[in-house]
Amino acid sequence: MKYLAESTRDIKRRIRGITNTKQITKAMELVSSAKLRKAREKLEKTRPYFNTVRESIQEVLSATGNMRHPFLEIREVKRSLYIVITADGGLAGGYNSNVIRVVESEIKSRKDEVDLIVIGRKGKDYFKSRGYNVVGEFLDITEAPAFSDAVQIGQLAMEKYENREVDEVKLVYTEFITTLSQENKIIKLLPNEGVKSDKKEKTSVIEYEPSPEEVLDFLIPKYIESTIYGGLIESSCSEQGSRRTAMQSATDNAEEMIDELTLSYNRARQAAITSEISEIVAGAEALK
Repeated sequence: MKYLAESTRDIKRRIRGITNTKQITKAMELVSSAKLRKAREKLEKTRPYFNTVRESIQEVLSATGNMRHPFLEIREVKRSLYIVITADGGLAGGYNSNVIRVVESEIKSRKDEVDLIVIGRKGKDYFKSRGYNVVGEFLDITEAPAFSDAVQIGQLAMEKYENREVDEVKLVYTEFITTLSQENKIIKLLPNEGVKSDKKEKTSVIEYEPSPEEVLDFLIPKYIESTIYGGLIESSCSEQGSRRTAMQSATDNAEEMIDELTLSYNRARQAAITSEISEIVAGAEALK
């Protein structure tokens, strides 16, 4: 009898604990839903613009022919720079681990030949703790990135490439497809090789004023900054989508556990009541 009473108290304690956890995950799910809504609105406005900018600048660069420019120079890759976008916080399902796994699968075999610019605390903590060479950190910007953030990141990357500290620059981000689906992307920013075309002849001639070099001096940084900003917006949306899905799943699991524990509690209570009735009946029989 004493064992049954302790069992029911233990079950009630577990139900209270899981209920408290469910309230937290539900609140986080609602917060993530609100942030995701804002992030998607921003993405829908910015994605067409930045895709157009990127494609247009790529087409211009592809028409430059053999023009010499520091950012178009293709050289032997001895050292690479990766710009990696992760989150500042956790509880986002596999969002952070997926980005990190994609990067590490590319650079682990040449760890000493890679520099990292890390955006987000999760990436910074992971790569620094494992001895990777982190040359830039940008924290507390991933949920609501601004174009000025992309400019700072781009300037650091271009400076390292122009100074020949690195021979290529790649951007790693997470493309938002749906709330339940995101895709990790790696794109080369530098050197820029333009658009690969199957056309043998160009149908137009581009004239540059005041000079091709000065035009490229303006265009290439804009292309780099715009692409980085696009990656930041895509990743921000992906982060909130992944976190919302994770919190929704946690809430659903908590509800299932509460249902199972409630059933166990009712069975334990029924067993206790049956035991009490049996004791009363046995006592009555003994008095006869």
